[in-house]
Amino acid sequence: MLFQQSLMTPLGTLQLEATEQGLSAIRFPHSAAQPLDTAETTPVLDHAIEELTAYFRSALTVFTVPLVWTGTPFQEAVWSALTHIPYGQTVSYQEVAHAIGRPQSARPVGGAVGRNPLPIIVPCHRVMGSNGALTGFTGGLEFKVSLLNHEGHSLS
Repeated sequence: MLFQQSLMTPLGTLQLEATEQGLSAIRFPHSAAQPLDTAETTPVLDHAIEELTAYFRSALTVFTVPLVWTGTPFQEAVWSALTHIPYGQTVSYQEVAHAIGRPQSARPVGGAVGRNPLPIIVPCHRVMGSNGALTGFTGGLEFKVSLLNHEGHSLS
C-alpha cells in the first residue's frame, strides 16, 4: 500500500510517498500532484516528516528514515553513493562515477542523479559539474541553490 502526506517547507509544499517499508518518493511543488485533501500516514511518513522538519530547522544533517527505491542496478548504485556525500559538501559527477567503480560513466551518473526519486534525503543537490558549476536539478536550480545555501555551502 502506498501512503502519501504533504509537508510545508521553506521550498514550498513537498509531497511524500511511502510504503510500510520505507520512504519511496519526494516531489517538489512544481512536480507534485494536487495537494492532498486527506493525509494517509504510516510510521515511515511520520519519521520522514520529523527528519525533514529538523533538517529545515538546521537541527539534522544525517537522515535515518528507511528508503525504498526502484531503479536499475546502476541507478541504485548511484543513489546509494549520493547518501554518502556529507552535509554541506559537494562532489562532481565524475567523483560519483569513481565512487561506484565506473570512472568513465560521469554522463550516465548524471542521468541517474536526475532520476533520483528521493531528493533532499538522497542529496542529489550536492552534485555539481566538474568545474564546480551548478547543473540541472529535478526541483529546479533555484531549489538546488536554496538547499546548498541552507547547508552553508558557499556558491562562489
